[in-house]
Amino acid sequence: MSAYPTAANKHRTTRLLNIKTESPTVKTFTFKDKQCAKAKPGQFLMLWIPGIDEIPLSILDADKNGTVSVAVKKVGEATKALHELKAGETIGVRGPFGNSFTVKKGKILMVGGGTGLAPLLFLAKKLALERAKIFMVMGAKTREELLFKEAFEKICGKENLVATTEDGSYGVKGLATTPLERVLAKEKFDMIYTCGPEKMMRKVFDLAEKRGIAVEASLERLMRCAIGLCGSCVIGKYRVCRDGPVFTVNQLREVKGEFGVSKRDFDGKLIPLE
Repeated sequence: MSAYPTAANKHRTTRLLNIKTESPTVKTFTFKDKQCAKAKPGQFLMLWIPGIDEIPLSILDADKNGTVSVAVKKVGEATKALHELKAGETIGVRGPFGNSFTVKKGKILMVGGGTGLAPLLFLAKKLALERAKIFMVMGAKTREELLFKEAFEKICGKENLVATTEDGSYGVKGLATTPLERVLAKEKFDMIYTCGPEKMMRKVFDLAEKRGIAVEASLERLMRCAIGLCGSCVIGKYRVCRDGPVFTVNQLREVKGEFGVSKRDFDGKLIPLE
């Protein structure tokens, strides 16, 4: 028996409507899919590149007219093949899968890095509708790799956004976590949402724990089936595709031994996070 409704797990084909270059390594792909258009912030989909592979991707945006967007970094064979596709070409889709972020009101802190900024932007748009006050800390290796900065500025306000770059080419030099101590010392937040490199999220979690702030983190693991059957995405007692990808502070406490420390390889062995 499928872990998801047949409609979500059923493989559909669709055509790419638009491809936008976001940075030297990231492109946004937009297509129509009625099922994934129902997605909530934090959920993911499985995208099939014909003849190559199927990959899990966080959803950047989804709207009522059936349009869905994903931001994809070129990192391997499948993403390289996807980056070479043109508008009008065919892809396959399954989803949406997993759970979503809890939409909270009040004063919100978001901490994101790399393509982890994609689901946070989706969430920020929903939080703005709830009139939440959002403070954003975003990071990238270089200025060119800072994703969706203008979009976040429109939602949060320029005065409520801190950008970091590892090479110091824009904003604060360092990681997204570099200015966090200062930000948390100045402001009190009702909730922290984070998505990006896992070591970064672990630092966010540790800082939130010190201050007793609720946090939700979107985790990434090796996902093959997306419906909780293959076990390749296990962390502790949880399957990230089925029980996540968004984890609450209580769940993160339960997997502290692995969160930000290790992951499973293609053979299911625990290996250190890079």
